[in-house]
Amino acid sequence: MLVVGDIVTDVVARHRGPLAPGTDTAAAIRTLPGGAGANVACWAAHSGCADVRLLGRVGTDAAAWHERELRASGVRPHLVVDPEAATGTVICLVDTGDAGERTFLTDSGASLRLDPDDWSPTLLDGVARLHLSGYLFFSEPSRALVAVALESARARGVPVSVDPASAGFLTGLGVDRFLELAEGVDVLLPSLDEACLLTGLPDPDDAAAKLSRHVPLVVAKLGADGALIARAGAVRARVPAAPATPRDTTGAGDAFTGAFLAALLAGAEAEEAAAEGCRAGASAVEKVGGRPPARG
Repeated sequence: MLVVGDIVTDVVARHRGPLAPGTDTAAAIRTLPGGAGANVACWAAHSGCADVRLLGRVGTDAAAWHERELRASGVRPHLVVDPEAATGTVICLVDTGDAGERTFLTDSGASLRLDPDDWSPTLLDGVARLHLSGYLFFSEPSRALVAVALESARARGVPVSVDPASAGFLTGLGVDRFLELAEGVDVLLPSLDEACLLTGLPDPDDAAAKLSRHVPLVVAKLGADGALIARAGAVRARVPAAPATPRDTTGAGDAFTGAFLAALLAGAEAEEAAAEGCRAGASAVEKVGGRPPARG
């Protein structure tokens, strides 16, 4: 599997209760490797996918560290080192008194400067699935890369999945524009907020069903409510969440996506693959950061 997407440095600040404006708020702060695309790749490898590759763009400031971290997770990195932009950074504010809910402050940096010159059809050699992080849709250079990658995948008959990635950025891009850019993908993996935003429907069942008229398989990630699987305009299955005690919900959706795609590539049906995704998501929220434990 080839994942194309964002690689960022996460600064995770875990605090309890409301932030105190104008003064100090006590927090436990860690710097960790992250990025939706990179997280998906690491969880896919952790879930048993034998050959996971990642194309992403980083700055010179953290390229060596990110490469080491990806290899330690079993991912083969194809990193483009940007001579002008720093590695993307996300500050994750995690309220430990609110079920690990988080707020992101995002500086995309080099991660959204991927462009068609960074792509080669040879990246798909031996690849059974291409996965695109939705963050690629939110800048002009990386949108151009998406178009080239999709064309290459179609030419080779490689199926393509997309995770919309961010309801906030989707609002800025526009729903119609996103759906136009995602035309031709075979699996869409939105969160609840993203599914509702993409359809204008408040009910997750209705939203997933409507999206499945555009994309053959829609897997809506509902957090503590599990997942919905929709095909051909109807919800076909509901998968319950795995039990978990949340510490940090950062990367839970990425964990679901990585484990789901790994199971799908191993021959699982969508419902079984979604159950694997739910288990990975539960594992993710019980630890700090968006990645699985590095391989020993």
